[in-house]
Amino acid sequence: MFIGEDKDTFVGDPIIKGAKVVATSLGEAKGEKVIAFKYKAKVRYRRKRGHRQTYTKILVNEIVKGAGE
Repeated sequence: MFIGEDKDTFVGDPIIKGAKVVATSLGEAKGEKVIAFKYKAKVRYRRKRGHRQTYTKILVNEIVKGAGE
């Protein structure tokens, strides 16, 4: 993680202690439909299944700097 501007920079390994991301949920939406099709030749085996993944849209309001290390 890396937070910073010109002179105030914090580099985490792997995190920065006390740093937080403040976000707001904007709701959920469904993605594109994905078709999973299974097929075996010569044995009349066919399975068709669809899937739509749900996603949550977020708005990042601010990134709060921690105490650093």
